[in-house]
Order: sequence, then C-alpha cells, then structure tokens
Amino acid sequence: MITFIIAVVLLLLGYFVYSKFIERLLAVDPKRSTPAVAHPDGVDYVPMKPWRIYLIQFLNIAGVGPICGAIMGAQFGTASFLWIVFGSIFAGAVHDFVAGFISLRHDGASLPEIHGRYLGPHTKLIMRIFTVVLMILVGAVFVNTPAVLLNNNFTPSWNIFIWVGIIFAYYLIATLLPIDKLIGKIYPVFGILLLAMAVAIVVAFAIYQPAIPEVWQGLENRHPAAAHNPIFPMMFISIACGAISGFHATQSPLMARCMVNEKQARPIFYGAMITEGVVALIWAAAATVFYHDPMLAAKTIGPEGHPLGGNAMVGVIANEWFTPVIATICILGVISAAVTSGDTALRSARLIVADFMHVDQKPIPKRLLVALPIFLLAAALLVFSLANPAGFDYIWRYFAWSNQVLATITLWAITAYLFWRSKPYIVTLVPALFMTMVTASFLFVAEKEGLCSLLPRRAGYALGGAVTLLAYARFVQWTHPRTSSNGGTKTEQRAEAAKKRGLDTIDGQ
Repeated sequence: MITFIIAVVLLLLGYFVYSKFIERLLAVDPKRSTPAVAHPDGVDYVPMKPWRIYLIQFLNIAGVGPICGAIMGAQFGTASFLWIVFGSIFAGAVHDFVAGFISLRHDGASLPEIHGRYLGPHTKLIMRIFTVVLMILVGAVFVNTPAVLLNNNFTPSWNIFIWVGIIFAYYLIATLLPIDKLIGKIYPVFGILLLAMAVAIVVAFAIYQPAIPEVWQGLENRHPAAAHNPIFPMMFISIACGAISGFHATQSPLMARCMVNEKQARPIFYGAMITEGVVALIWAAAATVFYHDPMLAAKTIGPEGHPLGGNAMVGVIANEWFTPVIATICILGVISAAVTSGDTALRSARLIVADFMHVDQKPIPKRLLVALPIFLLAAALLVFSLANPAGFDYIWRYFAWSNQVLATITLWAITAYLFWRSKPYIVTLVPALFMTMVTASFLFVAEKEGLCSLLPRRAGYALGGAVTLLAYARFVQWTHPRTSSNGGTKTEQRAEAAKKRGLDTIDGQ
C-alpha cells in the first residue's frame, strides 16, 4: 500500500510541478484567439465550458485503456506501477499537452497534419493512412468490449451481434451529430462515473486492506507466461493508455476546437492524462492483488486454463469486492467508457479523412459519405474478432502496438516543434527515443500466436537499438538541412533551416 500511496502523490506532483514547466516552455498566451472563438461552425468548432471539455477529454482518452490495459500490464508485476507513474508524468502527459497545444495553435489541425508540418509531407501521407487505420482498430476494440460485457453479464441468452448492432447504430449517430448535442451533454456524466468507479476501488482497499505488493519486494516478471513475455517491451505495449497513448493525440484536436483560452490547455490536456494515470494505477494495484494472492489467483484463470483478458478481469474484481448493485454499476461504467471512446475514435477518423479530402462537414449527407466506409471497415474487423476465439487478444495486441507507434511518431513531431522554436526539446526527445526502442523491439521480440519470435531476443533488442539510432539520425538530418549560410549564430542557422522547411511561421503567428 505504501508504494501505491507514493505513486499517487508523485502523479499529483507531476501535474502541479512538471506541467507548469511545460506550460512555460510552450509560452501559453491567454490573449490569443482560439479556433473555436475565431470561426465557430456549430458542428466541430463549438465553444464549451472548460470543466466540460476536461471531462470529455478524460473520457475520450481513457476508454478501457487505463482499465483493461492496466490489468494486462499488472500481470508483469509491480514494474507496471513505475511505468504508469513515470510514463504518465514525463511521456504521456507531455505528449498530450504539446500535441494538443500545437493543434490549438494551428486552427485545430488533425494529428496527421501536425505530423506533416513538422516531419515532412511524406510522413503526413503515411500518417493519414496509419491514423485512420488505428481509429478503425480502436472502434472495433471498443465495440467488442462493451458488447461482450453486456452479453455476458446482462443478456447471456442474446446473440452478441444484437448488442454489436445497437452499439454501432449509436456510434453512427454520435459521429454525425454536432459535438455539443450528444458528446458535450452526456459524456461529462460518464466521465464522473469512470472516476467514481476508481474511487470505489480505493474504498475497497480501505475496507479489505488487501496486500498490494511493494516495489521493494522485487520487480521480477510475474506474468503467467513470463518466459514468452519479457517485461521489455511487452509491458510497455500492454499498458497502451495508462502511461502514453498515440490515440490521445487524435482526440486532442476535437477539444482544441472547443477551447476558448490557451490557459485551459494545461488542465485539459496534461491534467486529463494524469487523471487517467491515477485511474490506471488504481486498477493495476487491484489486479496485482489478484495475481499475487494464491487464493485469488485461481479466479484469474479462465475455464480453458488461459489467463482471463482485461475485460473479463473487470467483472472478477468487481464481483469479488463489491455488492451486486455496485458491481453492476462498475461494469456499466467500463461499458460506458468503452462506448464513449469508440465513437470519438470513429469521429476522429471522419475528421481526418474530411480534412485531407477537403470535404465540407457542415452538411449531414457529406458527413455520412465520409463516415460510412469507415464504419464498414470497423464492422468487418469486429466480425473477425468475435468469430475467432483469440480474435480480441490478437486485435488488442496490434491495436496497442499501433497505438504506441503513433505515440512515438507524435513524440518525434513535437520534438521537432520544440526544436524549431529553440526550446529545450530534450523533454520530448528522451521519451521519443525510449518509445522508438519499445515499438521497434516489439516487432522482433514478441512471440506470434503459436510461433517463436522473429529473432533471438538479444538480436531483436540489438536491431531495435539500431532502428532507434537510425530514427535519431533521420531526425537530425531533418532538423539540420544543409543551408547556404556562411556561419552565423546557432539561432540564425536554425531560422534559415526552418525557412527552408517552410516553417518560417513556426509559432503559427
């Protein structure tokens, strides 16, 4: 319990101390006009109250990531606590804050447009496709989870595809409606419910006083299949949203188009991520109790002898510690979290496609024209995940990897942004290098279904390191192009390099 308390305190200190440093670094200007104030359109650019935007942002980025992802990450032991805390403070929250702030400065630009501006037009083209594919994966994952939970806990006699159809119909409505008509009204309520669930688990800690493991008791890998799942990189992929998530930066432009003052950026972007980190820490602590306690560990194993997935473990934890009524509310909270992230993911996909195809999104028929192909692809992927017994785990693993790849590329983009502005870009360069190593190593070290890894583990790590060095070399090449200047100060050389890259208005001014 001591580790848990210290971890919560560190997360709070991260918000009250480190986020203020990042805010000063970004030179937030409360007098500057925001996109929602400059040109509201009644659909996506809609001014809203900051507390409402914060709750929507928190719910959008959270979903089941800090729940299912944290539970799956907790299988690796108390090392998950360290990654949730330090990953949230120095990587995830900074990633969300800077990416959201750049969108705010560039008229609410979608994430691929930010990638293109700071990493080049070729990157923009690739990331448009990659990001839309990830949003479709998110949509499929966040239909699967609520459909399974609803069917297993409330209507076991139903065909699960009934719930799938209901959720998809809701997603389409939420994607097409103006953001303040549905999302702006009910999502803050769901956000409060998600927080209430986390508080309920803390109350359970106080009542039952479970033996939450301490980090000084050892950081060994406690995964049931530890030999095939090394902590690095598997834990850093499994905790897909509780420490850092590329998905978050796809959601930030939605909120950047609703903010009326740049001072709102720190509590909305950095603050929502720290809140998610606290939620992830709570669920990870609860899960470690079950994984470490010999009496409770049996409950984490399914009927076929395989470890239960994150969504199934939610029901196990809730039913073990709560009354039936509270357990039901807890499960409903997880369902609402999944649903509300799934629809905003598909909404983001619609906006990204509309942005690069220059399709006006004011008329509903044009919104529908962009949204329908996206929904059809998500539906096809979902059918695969439900038809295949291991389909959800397979999709989650590659959703999580794709998510972390997107976070990695976004970290490189915001590092370039800070570089061009002559700011101490090391604050994002170090996380970018680390996450490059994580995502590259995963390709070579992760064991595929029924197969060994692509390379021996040491060779995989070595190749991952080589990819990381190559990425850094490419970053240096991009930010230090050859110029015609003869000497000059470092600032003058950088300004000339920025101009050569078309970034002579790098502050968006």
